[in-house]
Amino acid sequence: MSTKQSLPVQANRAQDVRGIIAKRDLVVDLIRTACVVLVVFVHVTMVGVAAGPDGIAVTSPLQELPWYVAATWIGQVMPLFFVVGGFASAVGWRSTVARGGGGRDYVATRLVRLFRPAIPLFAVLAIGLGVATALGTPPELLAEVAFGIGSPLWFLAAYGITQCCVPFMVRLHERAPWRTLGVLLLFATAVDALRFATGTAEVGLLNLGPVWLFAQQVGFLWADGWFARRSRVLLVVIAAAGYALLVPMTSIGLWAPDMLQDLNPPMLPLAVLAVSQACLVQVVHAPLTRLMRTRAAQATVFLLGRDGMTIYLWHLPLFIALNGVALLVGVPFPEPGSAPWWPTRAVALVVLLVVALGVARGLRWFDRPLPRLLPGADRPAWPVLAVAALCTIGPAFVVMQLHLSFGAALLGALLVPAGVWLLTKTVPARGVTRI
Repeated sequence: MSTKQSLPVQANRAQDVRGIIAKRDLVVDLIRTACVVLVVFVHVTMVGVAAGPDGIAVTSPLQELPWYVAATWIGQVMPLFFVVGGFASAVGWRSTVARGGGGRDYVATRLVRLFRPAIPLFAVLAIGLGVATALGTPPELLAEVAFGIGSPLWFLAAYGITQCCVPFMVRLHERAPWRTLGVLLLFATAVDALRFATGTAEVGLLNLGPVWLFAQQVGFLWADGWFARRSRVLLVVIAAAGYALLVPMTSIGLWAPDMLQDLNPPMLPLAVLAVSQACLVQVVHAPLTRLMRTRAAQATVFLLGRDGMTIYLWHLPLFIALNGVALLVGVPFPEPGSAPWWPTRAVALVVLLVVALGVARGLRWFDRPLPRLLPGADRPAWPVLAVAALCTIGPAFVVMQLHLSFGAALLGALLVPAGVWLLTKTVPARGVTRI
């Protein structure tokens, strides 16, 4: 089968794309990798396993510390992760346009990159939960373990939604960046107000759009160089003003001072936090740039960053499995939260990252990006992409709302591969006639 192209060849097709898109900022890679490692470390310190005469007990030592709530104002890095994602999305969009692609090409490429690594995870979770149920595992214990394992999957739903919106949101940013940010803030405020007025937490799901899209738009500003053109003094003032605003916001009994409680569904304080965190990153951008010129930093970021999504998706299942193996072989467990226990967290982090990297190597096939379009080919039409988006994002959304279960895992094991398969299909480009 051959194709005959009737469209005119685009002007400057041979132009070097690297001269069009923004120069790669290695600090972005550093921040993204650091966010993943910090999330893993927080989970390692939040889960304390103790084996005693009364059986196995699981506690949360980190949340029992007196400074824990204050630490979440720095340690809650998901707003910054969406800001960094916005930077990467802006650069990726410019690259897509420079190659002659469009919105469908961008959305298909990003969703495949995001959800293809989730295929083996959903399959393993479905098998594991199915076997555990068949073996008669107590439902309460199984539900508690599944809740912990599935908790990171909310990110797939939220980030997938923002990626689907990038082509439209970039156009809004180019036309009216500040008005777009203002409207998103108004929407986020309205959703929170409706949530408080009705007392219905599910209303907050509407903020998966405004809050995370706001953080993404801040990333667009970063990619435009807006933060780089501001003085350090001004950036510090803006960051301090954001944190100062959070004090009364979290003191009136509506929003929680614990930024992790404001995460799912997302609430307005996270949008404020995104601005402050973006400013602080730019304040230290110069020393971070110097750091990223060193081979050690580049090697570390490359080693962890290239498998960041797999590490994020698998770290909790692997951590629970490693604790189970340690219990079986008789590894001594210090009392969670005790003085001897805290140094073991560094060891646990290193072991978990090494195992997660090993899993990522074994699952490398699932981390393949979508190949670029060949001349005369195009991505499927928007209705097909919409179905594919529902298939990929839907199971993660179900887990986020209803928590992980055998049914939810099976749904993901069936729908996510189907959605990715749809996204990998190509059709003849408009104006191309097949002979």
